[in-house]
Amino acid sequence: MNLEVLDQAATLAAAGELRRVYASAFGAPGYDEDPAAADRFVTEQLPRHTERDGFKLVVSRRAADNAITGFAYGYTGDRGQWWSDRVAEHAPPEIVAEWVGGHFEFVELAVATEVQGQGVGAGLHDALMTDLPHARALLTTYTDDRPAPRLYLRKGWQILVPELWPDSALYGKRLNE
Repeated sequence: MNLEVLDQAATLAAAGELRRVYASAFGAPGYDEDPAAADRFVTEQLPRHTERDGFKLVVSRRAADNAITGFAYGYTGDRGQWWSDRVAEHAPPEIVAEWVGGHFEFVELAVATEVQGQGVGAGLHDALMTDLPHARALLTTYTDDRPAPRLYLRKGWQILVPELWPDSALYGKRLNE
């Protein structure tokens, strides 16, 4: 597995491959997103997020053909952004005061089904979290027992709010300490 950080232009140029990975990961049983979700990801969400301060995207590539097999990305989260404001509406005030604003927002981690269970997600996580200038990071993930929550807990994230909204927990990680 080769890991590579892509800048904004390279991220947008790789949109087709990122769509394929997103559709594979989130269209799989248990996630069951329809193909339109992958289309929205590359036409709406990703282009908007590449313009955010602190945007960082890491891809994993298969050595044999250099195809993208997974990706993870995030950016600097602040009040006034949809996700940060939604967290602030639902989390306890003391969590909001300490964690929301100026944090690294860990947005997506997706691994194609054909390479899941081979350490790709862990490698992407570690590469994404390396050398961030932020003091803390936030993400939401599933509340049930799935690979993603298990990975985040293994990587030192803590559950800040066990059920922020239905089926989603808020996780936080202190950085650079």
